[in-house]
Amino acid sequence: MIQGLKRDRERDGRLIPERREFHSFFLCQDLENWSHQMMRILEFGMRRCLESEHWKKWLSVAVNVVFLLLGQGVASLLGKFYYEQGGNSIWMATLVQSAAFPILYIPFLIFGTSREVPTTTTDTISQPSVTTLCLIYIFLGVLIAGDNVMFSVGQLYLSASTYFLLSATQLGFNAVFSFFINFEKITILILNSVILLTLSATLLAVGEDASKPVGVTKEKYAIGFTCTIGASAGYALVLSLMQLAFEKVIKKETFSVVLDMQIYTSIASTFVCIIGLFASGEWKDLKGEMEGFKTGKVSYVMTLFWIAIAWQMSSVGMVGLVLTVSSLFSNFISMLSLPLAPIAATVIYHEKMNGVKIVSILMATWGFVSHLYQQYLDDVNNKSNETIESDSIFQTSDECT
Repeated sequence: MIQGLKRDRERDGRLIPERREFHSFFLCQDLENWSHQMMRILEFGMRRCLESEHWKKWLSVAVNVVFLLLGQGVASLLGKFYYEQGGNSIWMATLVQSAAFPILYIPFLIFGTSREVPTTTTDTISQPSVTTLCLIYIFLGVLIAGDNVMFSVGQLYLSASTYFLLSATQLGFNAVFSFFINFEKITILILNSVILLTLSATLLAVGEDASKPVGVTKEKYAIGFTCTIGASAGYALVLSLMQLAFEKVIKKETFSVVLDMQIYTSIASTFVCIIGLFASGEWKDLKGEMEGFKTGKVSYVMTLFWIAIAWQMSSVGMVGLVLTVSSLFSNFISMLSLPLAPIAATVIYHEKMNGVKIVSILMATWGFVSHLYQQYLDDVNNKSNETIESDSIFQTSDECT
């Protein structure tokens, strides 16, 4: 019996190492397969995450584009309608461009705080102070108020088609400001766009007698022309400064940041416009202006109301595009309706479409298409860079497995 037990022990001693080696082999194989599968799952998740973030960004861009184009088109046409029907208060036309900011508190209360991302201690320390933000909002708000005044003067003394074409110079000014302030490159296509838009505006200035509305003197036409060009340059400057504030000071990309920028700059702008309205004495003539409005008092009130709503929509879309893309892209989208705006003004307000305006439209459209093609090239280049970067990450993960 004792000899039998010894034989069993010897047999067990020989089998145990073999079993351990057998189990270790399959355990290593299982771990390797599991690791490989997990890396594949992570790869798939990262790809889907990148695709999801890409679509979220461009969905946000699409919404902002709709807000900008719809708001800008309605506000511009109704603004001209206000003057055509007997309105003549420059400060009232300026005030309604920013006075509807309280409606933005509705989406702010609903969505503003829910989209905030919790920040770390480092992020909290790097956040700008309240004083810094107030100074930024006040400074930009005052600039916007002055810019809106000049746009209102331009709408008063210029035909709608001429006003739209001169406003297109925003794109050229913005390219210059983006180069010096935001350090964005100026390519041959963008330079070509700037030159064509400048020539388009110059052509309208040379042909002022044909473009001048009935009842407007040469002096008033010159004032309207100069103010519209100055307003275009001023607004391009505002957009570049907004982009600089987002990138260097605020350093956040949330929905509430867009609303904050629009609300608080509108408060400052509205305050400046109210001071101007009372200081100029135009407030005394508002009652007579409403009574003398050609389409009636209700039409007068509703015209101003919808101008105010439309400008807030446009401004939210503009600021949103500055945050998500760039000031240059935002201004480019605002000029998207350029080729159709003068034609629409001719149909709605029965303005004369002379040869000077036709050539100016063609030149401005050429500049617009040139800028559009540059945006397309930039987008293709960005997508290729993202693909190369993501592929290199996934290739590294495969090598690790």
